[in-house]
Amino acid sequence: MPYFTKLVLFLLCLIVLVESRRPKRRWTGQLEVPSPSHLYKKNLDMTKIRKGKPRPLLRVEDHDFTMRPAFGGPAIPVGVDVQVESLDSISEVDMDFTMTLYLRHYWKDERLSFSSTSNKSMTFDGRLIKKIWVPDIFFVHSKRITVTAMCNMDFTHFPLDSQTCSLELESYAYTDEDLMLYWKNGDESLKTDEKISLSQFLIQKFHTTSRLAFYSSTGWYNRLYINFTLRRHIFFFLLQTYFPATLMVMLSWVSFWIDRRAVPARVSLGINTVLTMSTIITGVNASMPRVSYIKAVDIYLWVSFVFVFLSVLEYAAVNYLTTVQERKERKLREKFPCMCGMLHSRTMMLDGSYSESEANSLAGYPRSHVLTEEERQDKIVVHLALSNESNSSRKKDLLKGQMGLHLFQNTHAIDKYSRVIFPASYIFFNLIYWSVFS
Repeated sequence: MPYFTKLVLFLLCLIVLVESRRPKRRWTGQLEVPSPSHLYKKNLDMTKIRKGKPRPLLRVEDHDFTMRPAFGGPAIPVGVDVQVESLDSISEVDMDFTMTLYLRHYWKDERLSFSSTSNKSMTFDGRLIKKIWVPDIFFVHSKRITVTAMCNMDFTHFPLDSQTCSLELESYAYTDEDLMLYWKNGDESLKTDEKISLSQFLIQKFHTTSRLAFYSSTGWYNRLYINFTLRRHIFFFLLQTYFPATLMVMLSWVSFWIDRRAVPARVSLGINTVLTMSTIITGVNASMPRVSYIKAVDIYLWVSFVFVFLSVLEYAAVNYLTTVQERKERKLREKFPCMCGMLHSRTMMLDGSYSESEANSLAGYPRSHVLTEEERQDKIVVHLALSNESNSSRKKDLLKGQMGLHLFQNTHAIDKYSRVIFPASYIFFNLIYWSVFS
């Protein structure tokens, strides 16, 4: 045991002696990284080692980019080209359109020049835009940043119309003395997607123009135009407007073939067609701007409405004349009650023209029963003498004549003429309308 204790004490003394001879280090707050072994050494890329403070490639801080390039000198040319991706919507009520496009500007600024032996140009991210001068191009008449621009539309030939809309670009602050806008490659500066289509319009063409715009307070400005022509598809309006209106007009003609004594049938038919035409006109105007001129669709609808309304007035005239005729017949029967009791003869009251000899040649009547001129103008008394000796063929002819006279009594002459005049007039109107507006 004493031997083991002596050995432990000897070892402790040896450790204390070694630690006392090692040099002491002060704590600096930094971790010491052991030097790498020669087995893991790499050749350093000297191109990535910066020697001293890096020098900026573009000396943005050395220039005032709030001023345009070559300020005080000639106008700086700015080229423009556009890539149209889509026409999103066109509103007739608001008279505007929405377009999706890419807009590119091209100009030269000597202040952004840099020395380079290998590259002629460099690409930077969008953060540089906030530090340099850029053309202040804006879209004239635009309503929102999504380029919803105004389009002055002419609805004189609506819906058989073509509209030309323009997207206008110009500088906000720089006149033509400071900034000259131009299309970089003429008409080739405007590129469109062949798949662009609209539900109600056919895109006929895109083209570019440029001109000067004058403001009395500031002067002249260069303005670029993106023009596109649209032609409206007519098939939708044929189904929703023209066909229903035409069918209502044709339906109003059915009353000409209905018995003039069927008052409820003819009146209800006429009123329903008038109300339906009013609904069609109201629906079309609800989807249109409130313009102060007459549109092509207004002409067609209102002429159709007039035809329907005239068919109602036609029956009003027929009903009135029928009432007057029946009143006169009653008065005439009251004047001549004995006419129905004549022997070997029959009488029939008709409307129509007659001669004096026919009116006065009444066989078997005394002189006092001859009608005066005033009574003959009211009614014609046709005396049909049927003798017992007449043959069977004459009786058949007389029976046919009586049937024809009965048909004539139930169908007024105005209805007969209306069956021809109304359709012929409406067809003639359609020929003129479609030849002028199509």
